Amino acid sequence: MSLMETVIRQALLLPLRQIPSPPPLSSSRVAANSMYGQNKKKMGTGRALILCCSDSLSISSSYSPSPAISTTSAPPVKRRRKRYRRLYPGESKGITEEMRFVAMRLRRVNKGSSDDDDQDSSSEDGKEREGNLASDDDDGGVGGATWEPTLDGYLKYLVDSKLVFDTVERIVDESSDVAYAYFRKTGLERSEGLAKDLEWIRLQGFVIPESSNPGVSYAKYLNELAEKSAPLFLCHFYNIYFSHIAGGQVIARQVSKKLLEGREMEFYRWEGDVPGLMSGVREKLNMLGEHWSRDEKNKCLKEATKSFRFLGQIVRLIIL
Repeated sequence: MSLMETVIRQALLLPLRQIPSPPPLSSSRVAANSMYGQNKKKMGTGRALILCCSDSLSISSSYSPSPAISTTSAPPVKRRRKRYRRLYPGESKGITEEMRFVAMRLRRVNKGSSDDDDQDSSSEDGKEREGNLASDDDDGGVGGATWEPTLDGYLKYLVDSKLVFDTVERIVDESSDVAYAYFRKTGLERSEGLAKDLEWIRLQGFVIPESSNPGVSYAKYLNELAEKSAPLFLCHFYNIYFSHIAGGQVIARQVSKKLLEGREMEFYRWEGDVPGLMSGVREKLNMLGEHWSRDEKNKCLKEATKSFRFLGQIVRLIIL
């Protein structure tokens, strides 16, 4: 071994000799270190368990199973039943049918009979009911057993009737209301026939009287009503012709037999089919009535009652 190698070896061994060796561990310190290691190991294991559990909880909380689809249908929802108002008698057929029931009710009331359900009478024949209406004293007809016409009274009746028909036909012809245009030239007009009858009577040497209060009052009322409401006026229009066709035949037969030696008056003659002409007017009025409110129809029914009262006063002139 050379001198150089010896020096290097001594230099490397010198630090090892100078480093003191650690003191020997006592038995208590060894036990403490052992316990510390075991606790640290346990703590690590517990933390791992906690982390493991927390992960499983987070996974379970994030997982939400989809709800099971029910195969049974839900019970049906019960809707509240809609309540409809009770229809007026004849309402399903139109305003003219409602007015006819008003006329029939007035007839029963004036005769003192009980007012049964109006719907029961709807199965009767229409023409027969209209003929029966004419037999009532208060609603434009005459009582067959006690009715004794006079010529003076009949002249007053013709004069007042002509005033009413003149008024009605003039209003319909001259009015700018579109509703009135449907009732022009219906074939039911009576003014011209009445003028011929009064002229014939005048030529027989009789004096034609002036219009009396029943006719004047009704003509004035019609003029005022036509300016206020077309529906209400048209209800009078219909009832005037309706009553004359229904009750006029009864009057014509008795007057012709007792006062005119069987002469047929122009007032009771029409060109064409009268039921067909009246049916056309009825259909047009029902068509217009479909656009009227229930309030307007109710007012119309009240006017129908007034119409029969006015006409009844004029008819009673025959026996005064």
